[in-house]
Amino acid sequence: MSLSYAIEARSRYNAPGRPTASVTGSDAVDLLDRMGVRMAFAKDEEVYGQDEDADLIYRVVSGAIRTSRVMSDGRRQIGDFYYPGDLFGLEAGPEHRFSAEALCDGVILVLKRSALKAAGAAPELDRLIFTATLRELQRTQEHLLLLGRKTACEKVASFLAELAERRGSDMVDMPMCRQDMADYLGLTIETVSRMLSQLQGSSIVEFSGCRQFRIRNHDALARLAD
Repeated sequence: MSLSYAIEARSRYNAPGRPTASVTGSDAVDLLDRMGVRMAFAKDEEVYGQDEDADLIYRVVSGAIRTSRVMSDGRRQIGDFYYPGDLFGLEAGPEHRFSAEALCDGVILVLKRSALKAAGAAPELDRLIFTATLRELQRTQEHLLLLGRKTACEKVASFLAELAERRGSDMVDMPMCRQDMADYLGLTIETVSRMLSQLQGSSIVEFSGCRQFRIRNHDALARLAD
């Protein structure tokens, strides 16, 4: 039995009853868990490819995901990074513009979009997906501003500040490598490394290894990010 068929079958089998006004955001997440299929992905394993059909919706259960698009000359642009609780794979059209890969070993919840609609899912679930779509648009606009108008130092500072905010901690583990950062920020890996050293030398952040940092001066980092 194919994966798509298995996802659709589970979605229909666990379809909710008549929607009620008492459904909460927590209920919507529980509904996603009941209707979806959990799949384990190894580090660097592809979740979906660019230009593939976009009939599936994904939610990060554990680990982290990056989306990227490779141009004809081999250059790569990172679209975004996703962490536990984030929905991704939401597209305006019928195909994925970017591919998605696992940054580390993790688990992804996979749901079939068409089966979700056929199941008559609760309004709160629709709102959850709609909110995630709006958040995706907002982050895309912020990414456009970052790429077009910020200096190299401002780009790296913005990236670290946003990562700390999304992870909810001053001590932040970074699942992505320096090349991922460079391809997200539109910089070379040498420039990213130089800016990180500059921020650490100014006592704004402190790195303990290449994949973990602590914010030492919130005000200074916020000024650079803004």
